[in-house]
Amino acid sequence: MKRTNIISAILAAFTLVSCVDLDTAPYNSIAQGNFWQTEEDAKKAVMGVYAQLKNQGAFGYMPLWDTYSDIAHGPASPLEVGTYTANEAFLVQNWRDSWDGVHRANTVIKNVSGMDIDQTVKNNILGEAYFLRALYYFHLTDFFGSVPLYDETWDISEKFMDMLLPRNTAEECWNFIKDDCTRAIGLLPLSWDSANYGRATIGSAYALRGKAHLYCKEWKEAIADFEEIVYNKTNDYGYALYDDYNALFQTAGPIPGSHEEVFTIQNLGNIGALYGMEFPMIYGSRGTYGSGRTTCMPSVKLADMYEWKDGKPFNWNDVIPGFNESSEVKKEAFEATLNEELTDFAEVPDTALLGETYRGRDPRLSINLIVPYSWYDGYVGTETKRQIFAIASGVTAANGFIQARDWRVYLYRKFVPTGDMNGLVNDRRHSPVNFSIIRFADVLLMLSEAYNEDGQLANAVRELNKVRQRPSVNMPELNSGPEWLAVTSQEEMRERIMNERAYELAGEGHRFSDLRRWGVAEEILNGRQEVDLMGNTLFTRTFESRNNLWPLPSEETTNNPALLPNNPGW
Repeated sequence: MKRTNIISAILAAFTLVSCVDLDTAPYNSIAQGNFWQTEEDAKKAVMGVYAQLKNQGAFGYMPLWDTYSDIAHGPASPLEVGTYTANEAFLVQNWRDSWDGVHRANTVIKNVSGMDIDQTVKNNILGEAYFLRALYYFHLTDFFGSVPLYDETWDISEKFMDMLLPRNTAEECWNFIKDDCTRAIGLLPLSWDSANYGRATIGSAYALRGKAHLYCKEWKEAIADFEEIVYNKTNDYGYALYDDYNALFQTAGPIPGSHEEVFTIQNLGNIGALYGMEFPMIYGSRGTYGSGRTTCMPSVKLADMYEWKDGKPFNWNDVIPGFNESSEVKKEAFEATLNEELTDFAEVPDTALLGETYRGRDPRLSINLIVPYSWYDGYVGTETKRQIFAIASGVTAANGFIQARDWRVYLYRKFVPTGDMNGLVNDRRHSPVNFSIIRFADVLLMLSEAYNEDGQLANAVRELNKVRQRPSVNMPELNSGPEWLAVTSQEEMRERIMNERAYELAGEGHRFSDLRRWGVAEEILNGRQEVDLMGNTLFTRTFESRNNLWPLPSEETTNNPALLPNNPGW
């Protein structure tokens, strides 16, 4: 598939929409009277709305959102430990980058609506802009709650000084998002040609509207939208789980033969055309291409959640007696000693037992995580370097060991490049692997959840089992015989869905929003101690009821007092 055309269009669009925030007018490099004349103008403009997705405060750092949850952590940032304020830089960036996306979409909708161009082209572009506006508003409403609603009648270049509206209600915001998705459904194409791979489609809009219904606990409406694209109610959408789970996160996209991507950020890592995401840097170790920072690390809890291959719950005490209760037993199980030259092992734990333990589990464990004493093919200097993940002092990538943060914790394998991906990755800030904001497995799990909350347990089990039965995962189905796979109640199924979303979507940034919308974030996160493999406490989280929503940035409430009062507790 060709994808350079759409990527090139996005890169070109930066000259049209650079440096847009709430303090500047968009398209400030454009002489407005000379633009909005041709189809090419309209296409370039909508590419600028797509381009904003990759910014860190929009969806470029979506993978890091898991660090605010129970399945991952970073280096004890203020957003993890609950010490942030309304001036927190990343919080402010999320606000500004998302609003930039909204205003870019509004500018496209306003101007393209009046253009004399081919009607199909116009409809498609307007559909994309409505979808993208809904997506940016989704992020704002999810994290900040009720916000002002500015539609295309608010041209920021003309009305910036008047943009002092109060906040709409959360219900009005969610309805606005759903209405934009409905407009998009009526305007978008069912699919695009290969040169335009990755642009929003009817299926993308149905999925996003279904997700909005899910967040609003409108179960029947969510079911209808998800069923539309899962069961091809009125169109053949063609979505399907891709057989090879690992390939979804290790292949420079688009992936040949994959139909799992419902809406995906397109990435490119080529010299001269760098347009990727920072997976090598935020997930990778020192021996990853370009040298990673391990800013985001999977939690010990996540690793321990993964079941045995027969579906039984995992418990370390069943493998190593006394493991759960004793740091010394953990240390004996994991810690090695290197020789004086730090080039090889002097003493090692029972790595055969560890290998059997990890290999005997849900395959997604070792696909998503680098586990102790497993291998990783990284990149050191100018060549691929095979490295082993040893829990020992003195490890360096140059000597063939995975070298990361001093903390002895699990690391991500998911999205971390192998070698230089045959020349496809050239910068640690620009992975060529695409990132799905919505993929089909997520849709199936959301449909399962909606069915369960609507009292349709059997249907809920069926959809979740599809995800477990992906050929490269092949975990046993729920209710397939053994008592440990039995699910007989809505509450039992809720727990299964919560766990399955962690197994499947780890490292993709969904968990923090999940915990908050399920109403369990405070229970799970407040006072939670993040520990290393030895059981040593790294830091303790604080999560109070006010943390369910981020505060609106202080600068914004100062400039526009109508935004007050801030969110509860702030």
